[in-house]
Amino acid sequence: QVQVVESGGGLVQPGGSLKLSCTASGSAVSSGTMAWFRQAPGKEREFLAGRRWSFGSTRYADSVRGRFTISRDSAKSTMYLQMNSLLPEDTAVYYCAASLRGLIFSALGEARQYENWGQGTQVTVSS
Repeated sequence: QVQVVESGGGLVQPGGSLKLSCTASGSAVSSGTMAWFRQAPGKEREFLAGRRWSFGSTRYADSVRGRFTISRDSAKSTMYLQMNSLLPEDTAVYYCAASLRGLIFSALGEARQYENWGQGTQVTVSS
């Protein structure tokens, strides 16, 4: 069982930036696969970005490509989501997901592939 904890959410103005953190126990950050999803009220959970760390392949959703970037600090067992040029429609609960398996590129966006999830952190983009 991998424990996953997100942090860093909050209120930000449109056009602003925010950096989320996700700390995961075990080897998920070093050799597994991790991803960010979000869910807005009344909507389905949406894939944002995912990376298989050992292979180095990163996948981004079209809605965030060029604005959001994932990175990691293996020494801290932490993954980050840097979010720039935020829009009101980015308002949602953001979730970190982790798998100890190395997922193939086409599976990075499938929520069912991740066995471990954080509790979520609220991001609100509003003036």
